[in-house]
Amino acid sequence: MMPVIAIDGPAASGKGTLARRIAAHYGLRHLDTGLTYRAVAHALLAADAPLDDEARAIEAAETLDLAAMNRTILADHGVGEAASRIAVMPGVRRALVARQRAFAATPPGAVLDGRDIGTVVCPDAPVKLYVTAGAPERARRRYHEILAGGGEADETAILADIERRDARDMGRSDSPLRPANDAHLLDTSDMTIEAAFQAARAIIDRALDRI
Repeated sequence: MMPVIAIDGPAASGKGTLARRIAAHYGLRHLDTGLTYRAVAHALLAADAPLDDEARAIEAAETLDLAAMNRTILADHGVGEAASRIAVMPGVRRALVARQRAFAATPPGAVLDGRDIGTVVCPDAPVKLYVTAGAPERARRRYHEILAGGGEADETAILADIERRDARDMGRSDSPLRPANDAHLLDTSDMTIEAAFQAARAIIDRALDRI
């Protein structure tokens, strides 16, 4: 079986940092699926196209170059807000899920992180992690990340934004954020990234030994 590691979790839980480190450790390809929605939104914004143009958004999803996604550009707050609008379009979700599954099926295997990897994109993945942390801790991390990058931020506003995103992600009817039934829960609230990585590696090693 192709080694596929599915990592889900809410915003600012540390799943992206963890996913990149896991991919490097095991020599697997990595895909941040959240960036695929942001890339589609960015394509519409760059073309000055309406964000409610589902046909245009689907076309962008089907032709998206996964290798050319620029994390720095796509991290823009405005792109994120636009992505939240196109992410609810069923046609866009179907197109991107197809692209994500194709990525996962390509040798030598892959680590995918997002909101619905273990439940929708790769439900047969041999390893599933659900990475979470308390909302105040996730807000604190995001706040210090912004400051470290030279930006300005309001931690209270960040917390409110995270809580809104949680409610939207968990409450949507199409592919809501939730742990897969067979996912391993990893709460990183009181963990350093190194401790989280070691805990994840122990889970992954046990799972991979069984396939």
